[in-house]
Amino acid sequence: MKLLLDTHLLLWAAGAPEFLSGEAREAIEDPANALWFSAASLWEIAIKRGLGRPDFRVDPRLLRKGLLENGYEELAITGDHAIMLDSLPPLHKDPFDRILVAQAMAEGLTLLTSDGLVAAYPGPIRKV
Repeated sequence: MKLLLDTHLLLWAAGAPEFLSGEAREAIEDPANALWFSAASLWEIAIKRGLGRPDFRVDPRLLRKGLLENGYEELAITGDHAIMLDSLPPLHKDPFDRILVAQAMAEGLTLLTSDGLVAAYPGPIRKV
């Protein structure tokens, strides 16, 4: 299965695995799953790190390098992803979460999230 991890799951997988649920850890560690991360997550981390958010202290450059070195695939943001936003119901106002949902839908990836609000979107989303 192709799994797109949301930003928090990426951060936890890379630096605080104790925050991952057992289900999330199992999905991430399953060699049958292909793991993906979005450029949107790096963008979110860079912005929130710049704002001094304590939960976004990781250097996005180092995170990206580590994810690629560990076999994750990177997903760029495309015009198709942006257009897909137009079809999403207004359940969530966070633009980073919304683009992750749109990307998962457009690319046929399953979005893994720990956020119940994100998981309320229709489509290939799994709350872990």
